[in-house]
Amino acid sequence: MARINFDLQELQAFVAVAERASFRAAAEDLHLSQPALSRRVDKLEAQLGAKLLERTTRRVTLTNIGRVFLERARTAIDELESAVLSIGDLATQREGLITVACVPSVAYYFLPAIIQEYSLRFPRIRVRIIDETANTVLNSVVSGRADFGISFFGTQEPDVDFKAVLREDFVLAVRNDHPLSRRRSITWDELVGERYMTVAKESGNRLLIDDALAKSGKRTVSAYEVSHVMTLLGLVEAGLGVAAVPRLAMPLKGHSTLASVLLEQPRVTRSLGLISRRGRPLAPAAQQLYNLIDQTGKSAKRKPSLRPSSP
Repeated sequence: MARINFDLQELQAFVAVAERASFRAAAEDLHLSQPALSRRVDKLEAQLGAKLLERTTRRVTLTNIGRVFLERARTAIDELESAVLSIGDLATQREGLITVACVPSVAYYFLPAIIQEYSLRFPRIRVRIIDETANTVLNSVVSGRADFGISFFGTQEPDVDFKAVLREDFVLAVRNDHPLSRRRSITWDELVGERYMTVAKESGNRLLIDDALAKSGKRTVSAYEVSHVMTLLGLVEAGLGVAAVPRLAMPLKGHSTLASVLLEQPRVTRSLGLISRRGRPLAPAAQQLYNLIDQTGKSAKRKPSLRPSSP
């Protein structure tokens, strides 16, 4: 039987380069210098007696042997991580990096408490968040840039699995001192005369709102238009107007400046879910965070505030 003379770090180096198709990007992910990363891959190839990667000045590609070995290396790493994460005391010593792509309206208020709880369980696993538009979140997952994503977009993609976590309403964001802040709900027709603000037409949130209003024979006229929901909330806080935003984008009740009022007739909702590449199992560390978000979402379904509890 041939003796195995390479170690886990060399396997991780090869997998990182293969998945990112770049020594530079892989070195950043692993917090290594490019020469150090290259030495690990060179050592692995030398021990195997086979070339795994084809390197040019512009790109890195897998050889035929490299493609076969990549799947086996992933399996070996995942099984080892599963074994480590199943042992409570050792789990806290596990190191690694997870990348999660997430729409900003979820990243700001919903996700931090979940990340905090995850970090308590696995303090040495780092979490990188790509907080971008729904399209960027989807592309990050499909390309492998992110382990998985959190979005309301992606159910039509053939290479993506979408697991619904919760359904949330769109609410009217207003200042606490606005007369509407004392209302429990308001219709879209009642917004006539208000300085209404919205996100740009390229936004997935805007598409959902416009589609729901069009089906109800209604329309809005915006005084201000921005690219991101969180910018809208800044304008609301400044007293420039009111805005329709997903409930998860709003802070907890009791915020010093902002309040939310349910929008009705029509009631606009979106289904928030976890997206991942179809047929590609998550690494154990990423699966742990995926499961925690899923569990928190199911718990939030039973709570009007739609908020995770603090750990």
